[in-house]
Amino acid sequence: MIYVTRLNNQQFVINALYIEKIESLPDTTITLTNGKKHFVKESVPEVIDLVNAFYQKIGLVNLVRKEVMDDE
Repeated sequence: MIYVTRLNNQQFVINALYIEKIESLPDTTITLTNGKKHFVKESVPEVIDLVNAFYQKIGLVNLVRKEVMDDE
């Protein structure tokens, strides 16, 4: 889960596993796999950093890297 901020300064939590895409339109728009969109104050690179940190925290990034290394 990652904390992000709505345009009205309200902070909320998104499950990063359900993020389909992140765009700058010009506000940062997070689209979930169910099609719901959230507009947030954080920049696209900030959201990507939050997502990557979450993946590392739950061990998903290391798992993917390990599988790639095992395939070589």
